[in-house]
Amino acid sequence: MKKSLLDVMFMSEKRKGVLLLLQDGAKEMEYLLKSLGTTRQALLPQIRILEEHHLISHQRDVSELTTIGKLVVDEMLPLLETVETFNGDIDYWGTRDLDFIPPYLLKRMNELRNCEVIKPPTREMYELNNKITSSCYTSDSVNMIAAYFHPDYPALFSEMANRNVNVNAIFSKDLLDHLQKDYYNFLEKMIRGKSFNIYVHPQRLDFLALVVNDHYNLLRIIKNNGEIDGQYIMCSNPAALGWGNELFRYYLKGSMLLTDI
Repeated sequence: MKKSLLDVMFMSEKRKGVLLLLQDGAKEMEYLLKSLGTTRQALLPQIRILEEHHLISHQRDVSELTTIGKLVVDEMLPLLETVETFNGDIDYWGTRDLDFIPPYLLKRMNELRNCEVIKPPTREMYELNNKITSSCYTSDSVNMIAAYFHPDYPALFSEMANRNVNVNAIFSKDLLDHLQKDYYNFLEKMIRGKSFNIYVHPQRLDFLALVVNDHYNLLRIIKNNGEIDGQYIMCSNPAALGWGNELFRYYLKGSMLLTDI
């Protein structure tokens, strides 16, 4: 009796490795052995199982995916990458409220698989990340969303203005009200700045902050129970930067540009 395809694909690291290695084309046996760090004697039985289930063809010491193999591996890779994302720190991800992420970006959480969960010590819990602030100053553009006020924001924004960084910032209604009340001159200066576009989002933002510049993507997420802590996600790979900018554009669609206060 044949195994189920799920068992064939996932119950053996060698079989899974062969399928992934063949995704971009046929490979000779020596390449597979070297890549997987195994022996011919150990790999041949797994090759035969893949052949018997019509996932690969193996002739003259060369293996390649069948049509069925290509279909299943194309679906297999995003799943493995998504699992890799959450395996990075499942306790962090499992305690976060992810409902603020639109469905089409939730399906692409695999693009965050190389991100790091930052857990600052208590004394630094509410400080701005130095890598983010310094990289904002050297970026051509910065897209950000904020639902809370940080006392270092005025200095951060002023320095970006001095360096002519193009800034698009979406504020929650609560944050805007706070700025209008206690930082009126600062807010007015930002609105009148040539390199600044300030927007207000009329609905509740169910996360704390997003900052995407030319180098990093930082995301602060609220816990499932509504609690706030100092942990956050930080990414630097191109896929994660693109993901972050798409999240920004999603919220930009429902936001209103401020031209006056």
